[in-house]
Amino acid sequence: MAITAGGTASFYAYTVYLQKFLANTSGFDKATATQIMTVALALMLLLQPVAGRLSDYLGRRPLMIFFGLCGTLFTYPIFMALAGAQSVGTAFALVMAALTMVTGYTSINAIVKAELFPADIRALGVALPYAIANTIFGGTAEYIALWLKNIGHEPWFYIYISLLCAVYLVAVLRMRETKATSLILED
Repeated sequence: MAITAGGTASFYAYTVYLQKFLANTSGFDKATATQIMTVALALMLLLQPVAGRLSDYLGRRPLMIFFGLCGTLFTYPIFMALAGAQSVGTAFALVMAALTMVTGYTSINAIVKAELFPADIRALGVALPYAIANTIFGGTAEYIALWLKNIGHEPWFYIYISLLCAVYLVAVLRMRETKATSLILED
């Protein structure tokens, strides 16, 4: 659940919410915010197989640790910089930084969770914690962000995401390297 909590909240924050953030906080018109996010997400799409392949060589944990460290340390600075971004180029670069960070989670998330469980309990072991954490942390990320903005404490959302990334990082540091210890034996 800790892995999903940090990963899914960050994914929602950096993808779904970020378009609203660019319009509501950074001051870009909706069309420009949409264009920035469309191009950035298309590029992120291309990063997924590259990062997945990299995990085949380096292992899953290094990519997961990359995301955990970067998400913990850089979410707040990225959002703060985006809040004051004046140019499309600056905003795009910051969005890409966030999306590149979360690629350490999104590109290998499914395989890591599958490798943690043997086939007889894999569906339950992956699906139940994923569904609970995704509902609690991913599904509420945008609402929390908008609520904190409405009450005048928008930066607390950046801290919230950073803390979830820290929880994710602790979980990753405590787990085994699934590439080497995969419980997928059917291959």
